[in-house]
Amino acid sequence: MSKVSNVLLMLQYLENGRKYSIKELAEKLEVSERMVRVYKEDLEKAGIYVDTIKGPYGGYVLNQGVRIPPLHFREEDYLFLKQLKVPKENQEQLDDLSHKILGVCSDEVVEVKDDVKSYFNLLTKAIKEHRKVKITYYSYVHGDIDRVIHPFDMFYYQSGWGCAAYCELRKDLRHFELNRIREITLLDEKF
Repeated sequence: MSKVSNVLLMLQYLENGRKYSIKELAEKLEVSERMVRVYKEDLEKAGIYVDTIKGPYGGYVLNQGVRIPPLHFREEDYLFLKQLKVPKENQEQLDDLSHKILGVCSDEVVEVKDDVKSYFNLLTKAIKEHRKVKITYYSYVHGDIDRVIHPFDMFYYQSGWGCAAYCELRKDLRHFELNRIREITLLDEKF
């Protein structure tokens, strides 16, 4: 099988929420354990974070519903589109498409910090187990604020991951950018 096929198959195995050892995944995919680690890195580069459980009974587990992050276009894509020769009757469609691509053009590479990965994994666990989470969240207006939230969904927007949650402080639904969370604690309280 191709690398893409194997990565998708690995993702399919992990979707059920069960922990798989690296050896187990390697056997199922008929590849080396080293390749399984490479596939995990590839998934994380695509914004799909796989939890690693260490120790003799460790392995990989996926604690999230998988949503493929949106595709980002580069300036070169826009320039390539602009140089295409199309019949006059299709020129308006091409211009419209070019403007859409220009609107979402992104040449910057956003590096995901390790703490964002751990926040993501902890929040997806909280969503699965319906547990409250205490966070220290940075607000541009008020600085760091402690909040207790009831997370219910993870989403990818603009250039990073966010969490949709009920905020006990504001008594309303809010979204929280993971890169603005300073501290996070999974509480025993259920919601």
